[in-house]
Amino acid sequence: MELTERQMQVLQRLFAAGFRPIAIPPYESALCLHRGECAVVLAPVDGGGLRILAPASFLVDGKFGVRVKRGDREMFVSKQKELEATRERLEELAEFQASLAAVLAETLTQ
Repeated sequence: MELTERQMQVLQRLFAAGFRPIAIPPYESALCLHRGECAVVLAPVDGGGLRILAPASFLVDGKFGVRVKRGDREMFVSKQKELEATRERLEELAEFQASLAAVLAETLTQ
C-alpha cells in the first residue's frame, strides 16, 4: 500500500497515541491498527487522509470480534470463540474509538 506524506504523518500521530500495526485475517493487506485488545481497519482516502474501513472492535483469538447479544449478555464473537463484553472491555473500546476519532479529526482540520 502506497501512502502519501500526509497519510504517513497521520500514522505517526496514531503511533504516538499508542496505536500499533497488526495483521488480522482476512485484512492482512489492509492497514490494521490495534491498541491493547482493540483493533480497527483503516484505508487511505483521496486528499491524503485515512478513513475507518471496518469499525473498531475487540480482538477475539487474534481476529475481529462481532458484538452480539446472547440472552441477557453481550459478547464479542469470532468463529466459535467468544469473549464477554464486560463493562471494562466496553470502556476500553469506547476509549480506543475516541482516541482514534480525535487523531483522524485532527487530520481534517490541518
